[in-house]
Amino acid sequence: MIEQGKDTIVLVPEISLTPQTIERFVGRFGDNVAVLHSRLSYGERFDQWRKIKNGKVRIAVGARSAIFAPFNNLGLIIIDEEHESTYKSSMNPKYDAIEVAEKRCEQSGAYLVKGSATPSIESYYRSRNMDIRLLELKKRINNKRMPTVKIIDMRDELKVGNRSIFSRELHRSIIQNLEMGRQTILFLNRRGYSTFVSCRKCGYVVKCNECSIPMTYHMTENRLKCHYCGMVTVPPKACPNCNSRYIKYFGIGTEKVEEYAKQAFPMATIKRMDVDTTSKKGSHDAILSKMGDETIDILIGTQMVAKGLDFKNVTLVGIIAADTSLNLPDFRSSERTFQLLTQVAGRAGRGDFEGKVFVQTYNPNHYSIQCAKHHDYLEFYQKEILLRKEFNYPPFFNIISVVAYGEDRDKVASRIEQVHGLILKNIKRNRLYNQKSELIGPYPAPLERIRNKYRYQILIKCPDEDLNNFKSIIKWVCILNKYGLDFNGIKFNIDINPNSIL
Repeated sequence: MIEQGKDTIVLVPEISLTPQTIERFVGRFGDNVAVLHSRLSYGERFDQWRKIKNGKVRIAVGARSAIFAPFNNLGLIIIDEEHESTYKSSMNPKYDAIEVAEKRCEQSGAYLVKGSATPSIESYYRSRNMDIRLLELKKRINNKRMPTVKIIDMRDELKVGNRSIFSRELHRSIIQNLEMGRQTILFLNRRGYSTFVSCRKCGYVVKCNECSIPMTYHMTENRLKCHYCGMVTVPPKACPNCNSRYIKYFGIGTEKVEEYAKQAFPMATIKRMDVDTTSKKGSHDAILSKMGDETIDILIGTQMVAKGLDFKNVTLVGIIAADTSLNLPDFRSSERTFQLLTQVAGRAGRGDFEGKVFVQTYNPNHYSIQCAKHHDYLEFYQKEILLRKEFNYPPFFNIISVVAYGEDRDKVASRIEQVHGLILKNIKRNRLYNQKSELIGPYPAPLERIRNKYRYQILIKCPDEDLNNFKSIIKWVCILNKYGLDFNGIKFNIDINPNSIL
């Protein structure tokens, strides 16, 4: 593209991946690269934007928002880890960077390359139907072997009296790795120290006053935090409900894994990489450069450590709890689990030494875990696509989520009932109510209250040919409010094919 005088946009899913990606691109293309992401100050962002606008650079690298880089002669867009949900913005103005990329390529005649070791089910389905050209890389670089993956059934660990968060084999392997001077990554997709605080006498669980969701305990600050609205409070010394002293911390997060690891491996240099440790500017780069210098022995983290990282001396990966994403009430939970396990496993054995991966789980026979063990995307796809077809989920059907929310619970419930009735009336009038389409709800959303707003949801499943008609009906009823309903104090969150239906 540079030889043809054309411009390129390169997207990565996480800001944490940007430093490594920038390093590679600047190493190859020097001053021809601009960087765009939300961690830049307004001044830095403007300088980068102006460089692109004035044609001083040919390449822009960044997270989701870099898709709007103001190139005048776009020739190529590359989307790395195209399956990642972070490419879709759930805040207003909502946009899907992949859809924007497709539109920009259509307008400018540019090429779009989507890369992933675990493509989204929708993308792979489109490639099978010849909508997208499929190019396969069947071998690792230099024909390196894939890491061996061993599944550890944590129920067996309990039977032999091991109550630690580390299985015996993982513990042994970490010690061996340390003795050989190799690095280890421990993955748990849950931050904090304990996932909830509960009274063992009466069963009371400390919940956020604004969200009715259990608060997470963060030991380093000795505070309880809500991961939805950000509320922070001091943990109670006695149960607020029955005044008992039997208040206990349950569940584990990355903070607790870090504490246990420091106790179990006192000779090791251990660092944690999650939202809490990377909030300051440059903190990502600092941790990653220490990993690159091999001054960190064990890196503990959330999905920040799961993708894109390329460290030659990492030969062991431990997945502490593979079930975290599997047990979510969401049709994409199996797909997310397979993708995460495959991506994390891919961090091991990227150098001259073979990699080993231990997957700790209470559900060892689930097909997403078994397919991840064998690095077998095709087998996973074939099992998952049958379920999607059977239950009318994407890619066969579109899902439209309509969430009404407000502080007055009764009013929200009443209005969503009226909205449901009007949508149904319009569906029947337009003869869209056939065996193909489904109208589900209204019902309280799985996360019923966030930031003191009560949430009620309607889900619509419809085929491609009816999507625009359904969009028009929802716009007519909810946005234009053509029926003159009292929406005072009520807002709507409308999403087409949402990342999650929680």
